[in-house]
Order: sequence, then C-alpha cells, then structure tokens
Amino acid sequence: MGKSQQQAKLAVECGYWTNFRYDPRLIEQGKNPFVIDSKEPNWDKYEEHLLSENRYAQLKMVNPEQADELLQVNKEEAQRRYKMYKRYVAMDYSA
Repeated sequence: MGKSQQQAKLAVECGYWTNFRYDPRLIEQGKNPFVIDSKEPNWDKYEEHLLSENRYAQLKMVNPEQADELLQVNKEEAQRRYKMYKRYVAMDYSA
C-alpha cells in the first residue's frame, strides 16, 4: 500500500493504464469529447510494471513458460486498447 502512487505512475508510464477524459458536452461545440491526458506509453517498462505486482510475479515463479506468453498477450492487448483510444482522439466532431 505504501507504494500505490508509484505503482499507479508506472502503470500509466508503461501503458497498462491510460488517463483520459470524456466530456459529452464538447460534442455540441463540435469538439472531440475524448482526450488522452497521459503521455505516449513507454512499452519497454510494461513487463517491469507487471512483475512488480504480486499476482504476476507469482505466476512467473509458478509457471515461467506460460507466464511469458501471458505477459506478452497482456502487453499486446494494452497496445491494441491504446491504439483504439488514439482513434477516438482522431475522430472528427465538427458539423
């Protein structure tokens, strides 16, 4: 619990979690209601973040081969989700 802010920061930096806002009132102004507040992720830090969490570290100790595969799938899903968010940001809401 003592490192929760540090963990949250690392989760955002590596792309595990994306900070964004959605304000539907902006649509009436012709503006995009979806805004990403976090910087572009550093995907190289992704595995470091996951392995700093007990649930992933334990998996790596119990079944290292399958853990590597699952960590890679997890990273690919996070990258897919981030690309989807980028598409939302690129949408045109002008009349």
